[in-house]
Amino acid sequence: MVIPESKPIQILYHNFFYIIISMLVISSLPAQNRSQMDKKDNNPLLCDIQTGACTTGDTVKSDVPDIKSAIKPLTIIYFTDPICSSCWGIEPQLRKLKLEYGAYFDIDYRMGGLLPDWSYNSGGISKPSDVAHHWDEVSLHYDMPIDGDVWLEDPLDSSYPPSIAFKAAQIQDKEKAVVFLRRLRELLFLNKKNITKWPYIAEAAVAAGLDTTRLRSDYEGGAARQLFEEDLAYARKLGVRGFPSVFIADGDQQTEFIYGTKPYVVYEGAILKLLSEAAKEDYPRDPEALFRKFGTMTAREYAVLSGLERRQAEADLDRLADAGKVRVIKTKNGNMYSGI
Repeated sequence: MVIPESKPIQILYHNFFYIIISMLVISSLPAQNRSQMDKKDNNPLLCDIQTGACTTGDTVKSDVPDIKSAIKPLTIIYFTDPICSSCWGIEPQLRKLKLEYGAYFDIDYRMGGLLPDWSYNSGGISKPSDVAHHWDEVSLHYDMPIDGDVWLEDPLDSSYPPSIAFKAAQIQDKEKAVVFLRRLRELLFLNKKNITKWPYIAEAAVAAGLDTTRLRSDYEGGAARQLFEEDLAYARKLGVRGFPSVFIADGDQQTEFIYGTKPYVVYEGAILKLLSEAAKEDYPRDPEALFRKFGTMTAREYAVLSGLERRQAEADLDRLADAGKVRVIKTKNGNMYSGI
């Protein structure tokens, strides 16, 4: 059973500030854009900026089956999707959480099936091109580069193929699968690549150090699809209605549930509520060490991980790029940087 969250006072204040900022962002949009957002209803590709979630339309259950950590003190079950723009928005928070508290938890990545196909007309969109402008808005809100023009130039028919490919990657190596998922998202959000197509799936697999021959065999042979179907069934069992959905559980089956993209203190607060003795680990914050750890970072990610003010973080990365120490991938909605 999900235990109701009673966050520390500072977390409540932070959430209140976050809601106010979200309201200001939405109110500053032109009336036409606000009208489009108001008509969103439950279309999964029109993610709600206020809740920070891409919603499938089902209802989260108040009672969920017991989740118990079996290895480390805590288990995180993370329901996501390769094309979930709100999930891209919590990459900085998840990376920092792994650095500071990773010794206390394992993450179980689950696919949620955000877009089965286009056989619906909901919330004012009925075709891929309707999503393009929304993704540009989401990019600005989360301060994470997303180029919505992929929906105009080479739109995806479904999120199922890259989701199944991720399960195939997990069969080989769970850590490499996370790198694979990150690379798929970079190809989609920054490079405007249709990641349902095998050449881009293979490109991400090579970047993650996976065996592409085995990946394709598991992807096409049914093993990965079976795991994907199990993820969908598990999502239904837990009442997951959107992404990101994060369940954090301890060894006594006490569970915290975080729905949507939230500030870092919310995730940290859930960890400390379940494991008050968890000690934050210090880590190197210089760009060289962070690029060795993650390979690529957006300016937002570097700001969160380094502790620098956002503008200063981007200026530092640009200086490194000018000096030839990092590469820069430019998009109309922001840049990403990669180590050399």
